Amino acid sequence: MCRRLFYLMLIFFAIVYVIQACNGPSSNQVGEEQMPDSISYNFNVRPILSDKCFACHGPDANKREADLRLDIASEAYKALKENPSAHALVPFKPNASEVFLRISTQDTAYIMPPKSSNLKLTAHEISIIEKWIKQGAKYEKHWAFTPPKLPQTPKVKDAKWAKNEIDYFVLDKLEHKGIAPNPEADKERLLKRASLDITGLPPSVEMMDKFLADSSSNAYEKVVESLIASPAYGERMALHWLDVARYADSHGYQDDNYRSQWPWRDWVIHAFNENMPYNKFISWQLAGDLMPNASKEQLLATGFNRNHKITEEGGVIDEEYRVEYVTDRTNTFGKAIIGVTLECAHCHDHKYDPFSQKEYYQVFAFFNNVKEVGLESVVGGPETYAKKPLMEISNADVKEILKFVNKQDTNKLIVSVMGDQDTVRKTYLLKRGVYDAHGEVVEAGTPKSLLSFSDKYPKNRLGLTQWLFDKKNPLTSRVFVNQVWQEFFGRGIVKTSGDFGMQGELPSHPELLDWLAVDFINHGWDIKRLVKQIVTSATYRQSAVVSAEKLKTDPENILLARAPRYRIPAELVRDVVLSSSGLLVKTIGGPSVKPYQPPGLWEAATSGRGLLANYKQDHNESLYRRGMYTFIKRTVPPPVMGIFDASNRDQCEVKRLKTNTPLQALAMMNDPTVLEASRVLADKLLQGKGTAEAKIGTAFRRIVCRKPKKEEVQVLTAYYADQLKVFKQKANADKVLAVGEYPLSQKNNKTELAAMMEVIAAIYNLEETITKS
Repeated sequence: MCRRLFYLMLIFFAIVYVIQACNGPSSNQVGEEQMPDSISYNFNVRPILSDKCFACHGPDANKREADLRLDIASEAYKALKENPSAHALVPFKPNASEVFLRISTQDTAYIMPPKSSNLKLTAHEISIIEKWIKQGAKYEKHWAFTPPKLPQTPKVKDAKWAKNEIDYFVLDKLEHKGIAPNPEADKERLLKRASLDITGLPPSVEMMDKFLADSSSNAYEKVVESLIASPAYGERMALHWLDVARYADSHGYQDDNYRSQWPWRDWVIHAFNENMPYNKFISWQLAGDLMPNASKEQLLATGFNRNHKITEEGGVIDEEYRVEYVTDRTNTFGKAIIGVTLECAHCHDHKYDPFSQKEYYQVFAFFNNVKEVGLESVVGGPETYAKKPLMEISNADVKEILKFVNKQDTNKLIVSVMGDQDTVRKTYLLKRGVYDAHGEVVEAGTPKSLLSFSDKYPKNRLGLTQWLFDKKNPLTSRVFVNQVWQEFFGRGIVKTSGDFGMQGELPSHPELLDWLAVDFINHGWDIKRLVKQIVTSATYRQSAVVSAEKLKTDPENILLARAPRYRIPAELVRDVVLSSSGLLVKTIGGPSVKPYQPPGLWEAATSGRGLLANYKQDHNESLYRRGMYTFIKRTVPPPVMGIFDASNRDQCEVKRLKTNTPLQALAMMNDPTVLEASRVLADKLLQGKGTAEAKIGTAFRRIVCRKPKKEEVQVLTAYYADQLKVFKQKANADKVLAVGEYPLSQKNNKTELAAMMEVIAAIYNLEETITKS
């Protein structure tokens, strides 16, 4: 093992290009702080007040000090309660404004924020506040809470660089900063990037050869269109939505038994492949059961609302857990679809955003009428796989209506869906968020600071969808286009993709975000069109190479002067390995599968009850399905996926963490799937004609998705020769080859096969293999 590790490290350092990572310190500022000519409340002042002042002088009445509120102009301008002759803000007069006097003083007894808070304004922040007051201390409604308007496309000097409107907004900012964008990436790297981003799979050698040979001016556009038309597109797009919808294959909590929600996952893939407009995609999921003459497909879509954790443990209080389920749906709606931290108003008024606790429970009321209980004591049989309300999917349904559901057997198949009571359940404001601490009765509604809930809308989930897709709604389109942008660039235009509120990051390109949002609405909420716009832009096509100057000026690549470079998602790591080796089974949909996993994990963390008490590994084709179909037990999520930052699906997640740990390297070196793929690919290559050098070159292309350099082939060929000696002299080839269940061909010399397997395993362990660049 030590010798193998030594050679792997040697090859790694011999081949890998040293490209600096783009993950510098978190900041939304590029370069030195400069004083703007005109101070904007939204973009210059409000972030300072939100960080340093709103906790005590913001929306939360329970925590407000001195009866002073700084988030509303009328409150900030009025005379102070404790000193009627003074005012917090006096427009045009900093020295008459208590805010400025208190933040600029050196008197520790008088300074704000108080010393005990451990908060302090910088000299630059104090200057910003001073200049803002001098310019009139004008307040603005929070940028994200005002409907987007279509901005004019900026005029740029280098208009020839732009491929579409996106590029004008990006280039305009770069030119103002005196930074030039990167040239376009070479064809091999660009194809790999687009293929992984659009389908989640690496391009085949045949696809690479065809693209390299195509010298037409629209060669790249043709590739993009073919990738978007691929069935794998729906799977790739669905992957993010499974995180958003907290999809899993178990109920969660201690017993954590099996649930059969996978037909809903099949529907999501189908919806993306059919290019269902986003307004319909969301409306069906939130309220498909309330649509006029609702179809079974519309009802199945509402499984989105039922993907939350559900308890099966005795002794729990029924109402407590029923309220927990409604809370989960409410919080998911806030984070995933309108991009605000609505959950912060569950126990009290929001401390930073203008959402009262009452408004939280008004949104809660939309999801509070479901015909469900907190604990449903059903034991045995398929009825335990889903909780009421539910729908049964028959073989006839799959044949006639739900043709996209991959049901391969005649077993009873049921899915948890939505279904309201005949009478409206009362919704109470819950004091301190406690399930049985009833306050005033509230009716369904939405935060007034976003968009008042019109009387023309029914006060149910169907009405909520109409509110969402009202053209005056400021968030719905912005939030989704930002999430899609994040999937292709690794970072949203708003970095905090789940928080567009006062504490969220400001957009790096606000005009671009609004242009995308309005354009998306104006073109019928067309998702495939949005994806094509992004991936055909010159911004997306840039090389990921970063100069020392750009790295210093813009470490997080906020200005987009280069393409992003980061590790692909956990599921795609598996997909790259299986696809490049030829092992991948491309069947779409169906029940989740259980691939190789270290023994004893489930058994060590289980109540000992139910179908999931023990891990029973699958076999044959089920071992080689895409990563998105790997079985997710919430209490013990797939370990290799977890190492690569996959969500355990406990709750809604709109953005995954990206880490870089030694465990990831160890997983790639020792995961049975990687080793088996190495063996299988080696077996296939050795059955063909040609030199070892040529076969290694083919393996490199299949895995890394580019032609290797001469020096790279030399290093790998030397490693192959060395491994041949090792296996001939002392190493046990049979032991190395005895990994995985895929059968050996028995046509190759085992010594040569083991040596070639080691070489291919080394290629899989290159950083470039699982990096998007």
